[in-house]
Amino acid sequence: MARPFIDRVLRLPLRRNKTTRIWNDRRQEREHRKAVRRARPVRVTPTTRFLAWCVHLYTAMGLVCAAAIGVALIQGRPEAFRWSFALMALATFIDATDGTLARRIHIKEVLPGFDGRKLDDITDFLTYTVLPLVLIWRAAILPAGTEWALVLPLLASAYGFCQCAAKTDDGYFLGFPSLWNVVAFYLYVIRIPSWVALAAVVVLALLTFVPSKYLYPTQPGRLNTIAIALSAAWLAMLVPVLWALPTPDALRAGTGDPAIMALAWASLSYPIFYMVASWVVTLRGWSRRPASPVAETVEA
Repeated sequence: MARPFIDRVLRLPLRRNKTTRIWNDRRQEREHRKAVRRARPVRVTPTTRFLAWCVHLYTAMGLVCAAAIGVALIQGRPEAFRWSFALMALATFIDATDGTLARRIHIKEVLPGFDGRKLDDITDFLTYTVLPLVLIWRAAILPAGTEWALVLPLLASAYGFCQCAAKTDDGYFLGFPSLWNVVAFYLYVIRIPSWVALAAVVVLALLTFVPSKYLYPTQPGRLNTIAIALSAAWLAMLVPVLWALPTPDALRAGTGDPAIMALAWASLSYPIFYMVASWVVTLRGWSRRPASPVAETVEA
C-alpha cells in the first residue's frame, strides 16, 4: 500500500517541472505574438488618431474622479466618505482598463508626441496615494498628534512611482505597491485601535523600500490569474458595503449595520490572500538566491 504513495511523491517534482515548462512555453508564445504584432507597421489615419485621443481622455477621467474626491473631502458632508471610496473604485477601474485599450490601438505609434504613461502616473499618484491619505487624516483614524506620520507613505509612494524597476520581468510589483486606497478603506470601515492603524501605515510605507514581490493581477501567471478570479468575489462583497457605508460618527459609536460590518470583515480575506501569496513568492525567491536581494537591487 505504501509503494504507490511513495511513487506519487517521487513523481511530484517531475510533474511540477512539467507544469512549469508548460507555463513558460505559453508565456513565450504570448511574448512572440506580441513581438509579431509590434513589428507590424501601424497605419495612422484620422480615425486612429481620434480613437487614441479618446483613450487618453478616458485615462484623464481618473483626474476628474480625483477632483471630485477632493471636493467631497473638503466639504466634509456625512456622505463624503462613501462617495470618495466609490470614486476611488471608479478610478481604479479606469486605471485597470485604459492600458488594454491603449495597446489595442497602438497608441504610442499613433500619438508619439503625447506620453500617456505620465498622465497615468499623475492620476494614479492622486487616486492611489494622495487622496486616500487625506481621507485617513479627514476621518481622524490615527491618534491625535500623529497625523504627521502620513508623510511617510506619501514620500514612500513617490519613491515607488519614480522607480524604473517598479515592476519585475516575471509579472510582479517590486516593493509594496501604492494601494493606499485599499488601506484607507479598511482602516475606515474596520475600526481597529488608532495606534494599530498608525503602526500599519508606517510598516506598509517601509515595505515600499523592501525588494519584495507583490502580485500584479493583470499580468500573466497562475497566482495572478487566481487573484483576478478572487477579486470578482471581493468586489461583489464591497458593493453593498460601499452602498451602506456608515459615517465616521456611526462607526465610532458602533451603530453600523451588523450585516454590513460582517461583510466588510469577510471581504478582508482577499487583501490577506494578496499579502500572504505575495510574501510566499518573495520568500521562495529569496531562498533560491544565495546573494542578497538588496545587494542585487543596488547593483542594478
